[in-house]
Amino acid sequence: MFSPYRRVLAAPGALAFTLSGLVARLFFTMNGVATLVLVADRRGSYALAGGVVAAGVVAGAVGMPLLGRLVDRYGQARVTVPATLVRLAPLAALVACVRGGAPDWTLLVCSAAGAGAPNFGGMARARWAHLYRDDAVARHHANSLEQALDELCFMAGPVLAMLLSTAVAPEAALLASGVLGTAGALLFAARRATEPPVRPVPPGTRAPLRSAGLRVLVLAFLATGVVFGSLEVTTVAYTDALGRRSLAGVLLALVAAGSCVSGLLYGLRPPRRSPAARLTAGIGAMAVLLLLPLAAGLAGAGPVTLAAALLAAGCGTAPTMVSGMTLIQELLPPRQLNEGMAVAVAGILAGISAGSALGGAVAERAAPGAGYAVPAAAALLALLTAVAGGRHLRRPAPPSEPAHPSEPADPARPAGPPAPAPATA
Repeated sequence: MFSPYRRVLAAPGALAFTLSGLVARLFFTMNGVATLVLVADRRGSYALAGGVVAAGVVAGAVGMPLLGRLVDRYGQARVTVPATLVRLAPLAALVACVRGGAPDWTLLVCSAAGAGAPNFGGMARARWAHLYRDDAVARHHANSLEQALDELCFMAGPVLAMLLSTAVAPEAALLASGVLGTAGALLFAARRATEPPVRPVPPGTRAPLRSAGLRVLVLAFLATGVVFGSLEVTTVAYTDALGRRSLAGVLLALVAAGSCVSGLLYGLRPPRRSPAARLTAGIGAMAVLLLLPLAAGLAGAGPVTLAAALLAAGCGTAPTMVSGMTLIQELLPPRQLNEGMAVAVAGILAGISAGSALGGAVAERAAPGAGYAVPAAAALLALLTAVAGGRHLRRPAPPSEPAHPSEPADPARPAGPPAPAPATA
């Protein structure tokens, strides 16, 4: 059943960069929950905790496209190593400031300073796009696999963060996210054999955001980010109101579990419609499914009912993200893929920031279940954006900027699905 994924992973070095990238992404999936619980526990304010998380996400949203541009120009390894090491000091400072009773503004500064990191999901997808540059079906399988791995991180990350926060200490989760993220990033950068070559940027090349299609995607992803950020804060606040805050990580993991399963199943189906049509359908499904946790929250449901609602709600995420990332690979030339995908993820991060702050404010001023109205409304906004800008998503790349230019054959990298063989490091 899952033979398409085995085939794409059979390429030499593919399994190694996939696993190391998976570990590197744990930083992002643990960091938000770890910071939220740490600040809320030590300072007693969800509004402040949401603001600190938002500060880090905003900084990441600003820095990630800049790092993506550097990756396109200088290569993944040359940018990843220094960018990863630089973020360790602000991370440690954040823990020290929280424990030492430093002013609130210091928490915001530390969170923002420690947020700069490359987009590992985007860099992995850029490797797949180069590895299978002449095989659209294999790229579809690879993109679906990457999205499932993203969701696997979102399953493991919050659970691990909550476990460390409650069983060890609130500070333990944040420190663990830094250690795991750094180790995975350095291992990913060391896999040089599968790193896409650096392509020169011709004079006068337009910035990725000059593409109308990418601008529509960024706006849709911005609203999708609000879904993620507000859903996280609302779930933590809701379980806290029930006296079961330790379950928040499990409930958030169920959202990711639903997305992971739907992503794997989605990738098994050969794409029959355009990525733009698949994106709109995915966002529509996400908007409908997010009504389930809203209904459960407004009804004051217990953890079991809410868990089922969140599991179902997560099923609309992966098809949306897979289609969106596939669109970016079609809209932009390979020499701008890292920056383009980083811009799209930056839109998600900006939305997460807004959603975290908004979700925290609603959690303090309204009944806990009312907060689930925020992700439901944000998903509807994403759907309206995709529908309104649909014609730009279907517009082909300009003739001067071909999406997949011809390249000389590279004997070190297969142009199509390789014959099954053991993956090498």
